This record gives sequence, structure tokens and C-alpha cells, in this order.
Amino acid sequence: MSENSAPVQPPTRLISHFANRERSNQPSGWVELWDAGDTEYWDRGKPSPALIDWIESRPEVLSHSTTSPSRLRALVPGCGKGYDVAMLALHGFDVYGLEVSKKAVEIAEQYAKAELREPSAHNFGSAHESRQGNSSAGEVKFLNTDFFKEGWERDIATEGFKGFDLVYDYTFLCALPPDMRKDWARRMSEILSPTGVLACLEFPLYKDLKAPGPPWGLRGVHWNLLAEGADGIIGDESQRETGELNGKFERVLYFNPERSYESGRGTDMFSVWRLKATK
Repeated sequence: MSENSAPVQPPTRLISHFANRERSNQPSGWVELWDAGDTEYWDRGKPSPALIDWIESRPEVLSHSTTSPSRLRALVPGCGKGYDVAMLALHGFDVYGLEVSKKAVEIAEQYAKAELREPSAHNFGSAHESRQGNSSAGEVKFLNTDFFKEGWERDIATEGFKGFDLVYDYTFLCALPPDMRKDWARRMSEILSPTGVLACLEFPLYKDLKAPGPPWGLRGVHWNLLAEGADGIIGDESQRETGELNGKFERVLYFNPERSYESGRGTDMFSVWRLKATK
């Protein structure tokens, strides 16, 4: 497969597993897959190369994310086996990973513990592959909870906590049925610090917007949700951009990452969002 060719469509078994499943039964659908050990549909086996490269580029937007001398706090909803959680901790963040599956949390805890003790090279970019040790690593905590259930963030809040400095989404939004996208955007605005950033590896962008999921095609969806403040349900290409920026977010960075997972390489886009200043 060439770098710019469209990947093979995901297994129809995953799509069939969620076909006609009500919103209230979405979490149980993922729990069933975890309990059965059917994680190959989304498990990439390592942290996001695109996220690593962005973090190691010392992005200016993160330098303004806190007024406290304490560590930056990051959140990874739908964190899977904890690859990105451990990687961010090794880069100095205090990181929280969310999963609806208890089994997933148990696996992620063991993975993160091992990586923090003896980091693998895949946690770092090419300039940092020889980096070892975890003297500057942040803390890691995994929560077995539903991202959409309000209140879990209060359980981890400490004095002065005003939200996360960084929230990272790769395959969380694309796993949700379209009618849940607006709630995804709302919750992101609620849990993000006023000076924090939401970083998204936008995937899959090669997939037809009308094709069934998960994963659901997201071409233009992030902009529609976050910048325009719409519902993220785009019927055709003509609806991708309305020109009306009524959303709560502004996009501060947008680029095609040099490195990404094979499944989206050449088509993935990396976007970074900040809440608009309230007047």
C-alpha cells in the first residue's frame, strides 16, 4: 500500500456489532468487545507518533496553558490500553485516561506501570529515542467511567483546578454515532481549562461521510462542531463549511503530520483548538 492510498475499510464485524444500537447501549457495546478480547479493531500497539512529534516540538500554545507552577494536566478519553497516557506522562504531564471498560482500565494500568518503570523507545521521537529513566515523569491515573456522565471530573479536582491543560482525541470521536457529536463538543468545552487546548488527530478523513461506522468518517466534522458550533452531522460536501463561526472554539493549528499510524498516514490531519475568550 502506498503512503497516500486509502486504507482498506475496517472489518464489517465492528460495524455490525453497533448497528441499530441505542445511544444508551453504546458503552456496553465497547465493554463487550473488551471483555471478549476483540481489541484488534482499534489497537495500534503504540502511542501516536503525530502526538509525540507535536509535544516534542514544544508547542507555544501549551506554554500558555497554565498559570500554576504545577505540572500540566492532560486527559485522554477512550484511552484504550493507555499508550498515549503513558507517553504523555513520560513527557512530564500528569495524565488521566478514561475508559468505560473495567478490563481496559486494568490493562492500561499494567501497561503504564511497566512503561514508566522502563520506557520503550516508541514513546519518543527520533531525537529522543535514547532517552531513558522517568525522573521527570508525571503521574498517571485511569478512570473507569463514561466521558458523558458529568461529575467524574470533580472527583479528580484539586484546589485551583479549572480544567485540563490538554485533552487529546484520536479515535474517540470517530467511535461515536453522529447524534452524539454535539455532546462530545459540549463536554470538551466543559472540561477544558480556559487556557487549555484540545488536540485532535482527525481520523478517518478518507471515509465517506455517509458510510456506516464505527469508525465514522470525520472529514470536515471537527470544524463543523468546534468552529461553527453545528451538530457535526454533514450530509454532503456542500455542507462542510457554512462560514458562520458560532462555535465555542477557535482553531490555532492545523497540519498534516509527518508521522502517523499506517491506517491514516497521508490523510490524517492534526488540529489544535482553544476556547474562545469570553467577553
